[in-house]
Amino acid sequence: MKGILGRKAGMTQVFNKDGHLIPVTVITTKGNVVTQVKTSETDGYDSIQLSYGEQKENKIVKAKRGHFAKAKSAPKRFTKEIRNMTGFELGAEVKASELFKSGQLVDVTGTSKGKGFAGVIKRHNAQRGPMSHGSQFHRQIGSMSDVEGNKIQKGKNMPGQMGSVKRTTQNLVVIDINDEEGYILIKGSVPGPNKSFVIVKESIKGIPAKIAVELVNYKLEEKAQAKTKAALVKETKKEAPTEEVKGE
Repeated sequence: MKGILGRKAGMTQVFNKDGHLIPVTVITTKGNVVTQVKTSETDGYDSIQLSYGEQKENKIVKAKRGHFAKAKSAPKRFTKEIRNMTGFELGAEVKASELFKSGQLVDVTGTSKGKGFAGVIKRHNAQRGPMSHGSQFHRQIGSMSDVEGNKIQKGKNMPGQMGSVKRTTQNLVVIDINDEEGYILIKGSVPGPNKSFVIVKESIKGIPAKIAVELVNYKLEEKAQAKTKAALVKETKKEAPTEEVKGE
């Protein structure tokens, strides 16, 4: 199992060579550091602990300072352990291109947006009653079903806290990876608000990767257009006739 930590920067759109629009989520991944390596000989299982996101040293406890000092790393905000991941040493920096490639399917885990205390209509998609005054039933819970034993059965859809829970979106396609600027483009939406931390892992279902998408490189396109314009200007200057100045 391979994985990397990141931060959701937001959503945007890119175009492939055929001109098709692809909605993508931008996840920044620059700065992933291995802060602990566990092996089956010492810990009973293999795993790697990754840490991401800069943190001020005065905002962490002394025990964590020593933990990051062993890896010769600056303090980090987000730390997660990924099981069955091997091949990296303590203190090594992990890059997205070393784990994933364009067209690969991944699972993204994050904390969904919190929506506060919500009623059954918003939280469980329940139907409301007639809105006329005589009905006296508009947005209430409704029947509590059988209350045998003077208690409500477990699992009853009722009002309560909505959102702010751990969620995973599976089988998302990696569109592009840029290690220089430190981001991954993933097709579709991922759980959580912008600036929230997420975990990107290879697909647990093992679905084969799709064909890599070739994106339009705007920088190269601009350079090519500038060259063609310059060449056209030179040709027009050569073809333009020179006027002869006749003396009086």
